[in-house]
Amino acid sequence: MKNFIVLVWFVLGASLCGCSNSNKTKKITYTKDSDHYISEVWISDNGDGTYKNPILYADYSDPDVVRVGDDYYLTASSFNCSPGLPILHSNDLVNWDIVNYALPHVDYKEVFDVPQHGKGVWAPSIRYHNNEFYIYWGDPDWGIYMVKTKDPFGKWSKPLLVQGAKGMIDPSPLWDENGKVYLVTGWAGSRANINSVLTIWEMNEEGTKIISAGKHVFDGHENHHTVEGPKLYKKGGYYYIFCPAGGVETGWQLILRSKDIYGPYEEKVVMHQGSTNINGPHQGSWVETQTGESWFLHFQDKKAYGRVLHMNPVSWIDNWPMMGEDINNDGIGEPVSSYQKPNVGETYPINTPKESDEFINGKLGMQWQWAANHSIKWMVHLPDQDYLRLLNYPKPEPSTSLWMVPNLLMQKFPAPEFVATTKVKLTTEWDVWQGKKAGLTVMGDDYAYLAMSKDEEGYKLELFKGNMIDKYSANEEMETAVRIKSNEAYLRVEVKEGGLCQFYYSEDGKKYHPIGTAHTATPELWIGAKVGIFALMEPGIRVGGYADFYWFRITK
Repeated sequence: MKNFIVLVWFVLGASLCGCSNSNKTKKITYTKDSDHYISEVWISDNGDGTYKNPILYADYSDPDVVRVGDDYYLTASSFNCSPGLPILHSNDLVNWDIVNYALPHVDYKEVFDVPQHGKGVWAPSIRYHNNEFYIYWGDPDWGIYMVKTKDPFGKWSKPLLVQGAKGMIDPSPLWDENGKVYLVTGWAGSRANINSVLTIWEMNEEGTKIISAGKHVFDGHENHHTVEGPKLYKKGGYYYIFCPAGGVETGWQLILRSKDIYGPYEEKVVMHQGSTNINGPHQGSWVETQTGESWFLHFQDKKAYGRVLHMNPVSWIDNWPMMGEDINNDGIGEPVSSYQKPNVGETYPINTPKESDEFINGKLGMQWQWAANHSIKWMVHLPDQDYLRLLNYPKPEPSTSLWMVPNLLMQKFPAPEFVATTKVKLTTEWDVWQGKKAGLTVMGDDYAYLAMSKDEEGYKLELFKGNMIDKYSANEEMETAVRIKSNEAYLRVEVKEGGLCQFYYSEDGKKYHPIGTAHTATPELWIGAKVGIFALMEPGIRVGGYADFYWFRITK
């Protein structure tokens, strides 16, 4: 692949007084298909043979990893976002790239054509068996699903319902040497009316159907409440279940082991927060390198930033894994903030998941997801366009807030501090202009957006604030508005530590002005806040209108 350079003029660091320096340029160098994109706002690889945590400062909840040869593949929960089941690739477990999605639509149920906050694709497991990749996940309302492929960069199979059930979640399969196939699951108390219990099921040889009545193998009610997220492995004659307990924000890592798949299981706590500032540490995945090293990738709940990805070394002592470092000599590991990179037999260049997007060649970057099953009717992005055109698609109802709009194009927060800037031009078409808008949003249970629209006096920018009432409705009010001279503007949000978001606008791309009061980002149900763009219109008026977004840039 040939290297090419995109030279872009970034407007850096508008301060709260509305000043900015327009004389600096920023050159981004990357290869075709984003092979070596390097973030300005978060790099885990320290460049000296060590790494820092989080390895991904982004919301990759319930991560699971598999190694095949010299390649590592990771997937994570995607809930109601579309496409779902992101596929990330790495050669060293530190430098990652988003390369695919295993689930183009959450299309096994039409209910996901509108935002279903907190529902959908929960806690997947990715495995490699018989020259095929498998991903199992639990939808808490419908059951256990599976997709598979021989090429993780290509097309995955359609979702197959392995077991219809309400509240059966967190599946993890194991193909045993004796020819049997097992699946361990947890339970969602909100649907199943039980939790803190782990269950083993037998599947058919193809791993496509549960064929047993199931057997509970662990009860965590007394000492390990909210035990969940089990991952099933076999090593040295032992069956192991890696599982977090104690809750997302305050829990610990528990290991169960037995010589028999159905137990009884011994138990041992192998990692907790201890004296560190890494709370949780929660659900994750064990993986071995080509050189025999063991590593554990897990998440830490960071509120508005979501469930960010950490990696800890694993040593085996008396057939028990020790995660992190035993700082207090109490036999329980604590998560590391920095450590020597995994030995994978080779050194690889720094690479981070793509964040900025120049919207060229008719391809969206892999970082983007919609708020619900996406429709071809929402955008036009032709190969010869050097911009992204979002169509002013009607809201479901006149009273619909942005909380329930499906055609929001968003990405995860990528770092504790960053600036997101976009250039937009709104074309309303016809003489019908009222009720059409486009803009920039930070979305969570509490959210804010800066939108361009037109009225009888001309064009304006309005800052809206909203807050969730329940999963299907929100309060939303306009906070302030300013007049602009044309239908083209630069929109920006500056995110500071703690999720404090200040919106700005500019008419010339040089001087930025703050608008309204700062918004404090919050997570959604089970996911972190997101930043993104949109175009919409009120229903019942003449269709037409669109917003051209010329680029979207994440900078310091």
